[in-house]
Parts: sequence; C-alpha cells; structure tokens
Amino acid sequence: MKPALSLPAWTLASPLLGWLLLFATRFSLGSWFYAVLVLGLLGSVVAAVHHAEVIAHRVGEPLGTLLLAVAVTTIEVALIVSMMVSAPETSAALARDTVFAAVMIILNGIVGLCLLLGGSRYREQIFHQQGVNAALTTLAAIVILTLVLPNYTETVEGPYYSASQLAFIAVVSVVLYGTFVLVQTVRHRDYFLVPDAPGEHAAHAAPPTNRVTALSSLMLVVALGAVVLLAKALAPALEAGVQQIGAPPALVGVIIALFVLLPEGIAAVQAARHNRLQVSLNLALGSALASIALTIPVVALVCLVQGWPLALGIDAKSTVLVVLSLTIATLAFGTGRTTIMQGAVHLVIFAVYLFVSVVP
Repeated sequence: MKPALSLPAWTLASPLLGWLLLFATRFSLGSWFYAVLVLGLLGSVVAAVHHAEVIAHRVGEPLGTLLLAVAVTTIEVALIVSMMVSAPETSAALARDTVFAAVMIILNGIVGLCLLLGGSRYREQIFHQQGVNAALTTLAAIVILTLVLPNYTETVEGPYYSASQLAFIAVVSVVLYGTFVLVQTVRHRDYFLVPDAPGEHAAHAAPPTNRVTALSSLMLVVALGAVVLLAKALAPALEAGVQQIGAPPALVGVIIALFVLLPEGIAAVQAARHNRLQVSLNLALGSALASIALTIPVVALVCLVQGWPLALGIDAKSTVLVVLSLTIATLAFGTGRTTIMQGAVHLVIFAVYLFVSVVP
C-alpha cells in the first residue's frame, strides 16, 4: 500500500485565508466583516482537524491525540498571556475563567456528545478503563488544587494563593501532568490504545510520507494560530452582544473557548462515530488535562515575575458544577462500557452550565 503523497489543497488554503482575514481586520470594513471572520474561523478549524488526523495516523496512538492537545493548549496559553500583558489590571481572573470553561466544555460538552452519538449508532461502546481512570484521577486532583483549594487557604484572603503557594501548586501541576504523559506514552501505553470493538471502522489508508507529515505539522500550527486569533478578533462583537442581552461578561470567555476547542471537539466526535471511543476519550480528557496543567503554571510564572494578582478560586456555583461533573464522569466510565445514557447526563450538565453562565 503506497503512502499518502500530498494534502488536499483546501487544507492548505483555509488557514492561509484565515491569516489574510486577520490582516484585513486592521482596516474598518463594517460589521458585515464579522460574518466573514466566522467563516474563516470555521475553515481553519476543519483544516486543523485534518492536519491533526494526518499526524496522528503517522505517529500512532496515543501520541497523535497528545500532540493535538498540547498544540492547542500552547496557543491557548499564548493568547491568555498576551491578553494579560495588554490589560493586567482587569485580567486577574482571565486564566481561571478560561481554564474552567475549557474543562466544563470538554468534560461535559465534547465527552457527552461523543457518548451520545457513539451510543446511538453502536448501542454500546468499549474502552480501556485503566487509561480513563488515570486521566480522571489526574484531572480531579489538578482541578481541585488549582480552582477550589484557593478559596480555603488562609495566608491570603479571597480566591488567591500567596506567592509561595502559587509556585508550589504550579510545580505540583507540572509533576502530575508529566507523570500522566509518562504513563500514557511509555509505561502503560496499552491502556490508551483502541480495543477491538464490533463494527469498528479501522483506518486502512496508508500512512503519509515524512514530507507530508512535516507539512501537516507546520500547517496545524498555522491553522490553530488562526483559530485562536480569529476568535480573539471576534471578541469585541461578542462583548457587545453579551452586553445587549444583559449576560455576565464571563460568557465571552465561554464562547471564545468553544471556538478554540472546536478542532479537538470535531476530531473527538468523528472518532466516536467510527466506534473509536478510546481515541475520543484520549483526546478529550488529554485536552482537559493539558489545558489546566500547562496553562496555570505558565500564567502563574508570568504573574509571579510581574507581580500581578492571579485569582484562581471559582465561586460556589462553579464548584458544585465541577464536582458534579467529575463525579458523574467517574461513575459513567466505571465499567469500561458506555451507552447513550451517560452521554445524555453529561450533555444535561453542560446545558445547565451554559444556562447559569447566561442567567447566573
């Protein structure tokens, strides 16, 4: 079987078009241009998914899904830091709001949709329980330590860590994530491989060449950069819309997070529809872990160096939702098999999260 020798032209053109649209935002083109930006954003998202799949096909699982998660998270961190540098006095809670939104979107929205669509098509799907348990255990520890514990420490009043506490938690987050990556890619790699499943649509296409893989790697970074920056360019219009409906300003972060996570979400849903739920969970849970375990340490380092405040503790309502989400996920993945029931529950929690974000 001959290896794939080229990439579809649209996968190269869409990200470049996205960057051209970003350049065009320097000029006053009217409110209609926001609709064009949305189209450019969607094109970049679809292209990013394609390039991620090319890379994953070449390097194999679970390294392929890990690479996409880290790539998206790296650009997400860069976006957060750049926004904090431009307005440090109003961005103390930016990292917290972004990370919390990403965790809720992934853990309930993306995972719920994967379970619902996969279960409706195959009735029951299987995965390696050991791998998912490892991911959920690590995610629960990092979420509670970074987003909940700050509300109960006594050195500094409010949802803040002291400088020493913040540095310690940043190191702990990196250690936990590094250990998980070691388990996922080296010591227990078999826990994250796709198990044999009835009706599975295995990928029989030949792997791409090294040149195609290298080009896809470059274009993945280009496409993901366009996704994040186009989402940022759309922020003013989103803020105006949020103000008009009287919703909290944090809703803007939720909407932008939805756009940023689209590449991972589409890739995870596609895998679930082909009865490869293990790939979906590797991608979704790995993305949630990377989002919080890499973002918080980098932002903490920047804040410590610059002397900026960093609010990490979430409010009581958000604490209830995140604890409920982690509990339901633990129960849903406790047997190594899922149906539409678990997907429906996760999606209901996601709907509640979105509703209370608009109507707190």
